[in-house]
Amino acid sequence: MRRSHVDRVLRVLQRDGALSRAEIAARTGISRTTISEITGSLLASRSITVVATDALGRSGRGRPAELLALDPSAGQFLGIDFGHRRVHVSIADASHDIIASGEARYPDDAQWPERLDALSALIDELQQGSGVHLSALQAVAVGVPGPFVTAQGTPGEGSGRLSASRSLETELAERFGAAVVLDNNTRYAALAEAQRVTDDQPGDVVYLRLGDGIGGGLVVGGRLVSGSVGLAGEFGHVRSVENGRLCRCGKHGCLETIASTPAILAACAARGLPITTVDELRAAVAKAHPVVDEIIRVAGVAVGRVLATASLMLNPAIVVVGGEVPRQAPGILRVIAETMADELSSTVPAAPRVSPAAYSGDEGSRGAIIALFHSSPLLVDYPDRETRARSTAP
Repeated sequence: MRRSHVDRVLRVLQRDGALSRAEIAARTGISRTTISEITGSLLASRSITVVATDALGRSGRGRPAELLALDPSAGQFLGIDFGHRRVHVSIADASHDIIASGEARYPDDAQWPERLDALSALIDELQQGSGVHLSALQAVAVGVPGPFVTAQGTPGEGSGRLSASRSLETELAERFGAAVVLDNNTRYAALAEAQRVTDDQPGDVVYLRLGDGIGGGLVVGGRLVSGSVGLAGEFGHVRSVENGRLCRCGKHGCLETIASTPAILAACAARGLPITTVDELRAAVAKAHPVVDEIIRVAGVAVGRVLATASLMLNPAIVVVGGEVPRQAPGILRVIAETMADELSSTVPAAPRVSPAAYSGDEGSRGAIIALFHSSPLLVDYPDRETRARSTAP
């Protein structure tokens, strides 16, 4: 309840500018006593500031009322998306606006210390280039590669362990001196994309991100869901072919071994093509290289079949596909849609609309910011982990 009240206060200040406490209470419907408590807390954290009084416009007697406004420069919130081969950062101010963002890459086999070094260098670069300084950092939301599991599950790569005794959460909390929220990075991306599409067309959404790995997220009944231990949406580890390539999860033939960026580059290498980077892949796609087109088609068919199966189980209104692969090879979306239509031809009403993602690489860190503010209706009833309970962010 308090988080909801804080969010309403911030939103009315963002929308209407400087207001007195009485005006905030009137426009939010929150009691003056609660408004006094909330604004006191926001002033203490420097998320809002006193900009003036209403003395000039007053006609009665009494002490002039303070006018409160957001202080964008005084509070920053950090969203971090750790992928298998890159980290993306978004920095938001107290008004929820993204004021800086960027990306840094590292090897696929990089360990957490190396990934954290890349993060630190990226943040230094962003601060120098944008003039943004994290002197009033309020909180940090961190997305890590899946599978991410809750305390009841078995920790995997996504649990963010630096060592047996030190967690990623602890390390970042000490580095930044702020509360840290940890979750699956693709679920954060799903939150950002699903919030966008449900604003226009409410309904259940399946999100899939094809990149260094493959992950997804589910919006069911208007709510982002994580599953009993946080594994909902792990489409990358659905077995797509028998006796296929070994996946990082230990199984063979997972979708990630067919349609992720490394898998597509490996398929090019296996066909003798000198394509080792995403830039070279994009160039080959632009030239309509027949072998590359075939590799993309095979990947798209595999993805389409998995999403068709998910559609039969969940019956979503919309499927959103994003990530590095469709950005470099947009034709894969057509193959995915055609495959789904074919697979679902006997149950036409089950066929969802296939939509390309709107964001371009920053969806994970943007979703982390949304989760940090808890500002989306998709997050109502979203499981509260210990990390979220310890967060002091609005």
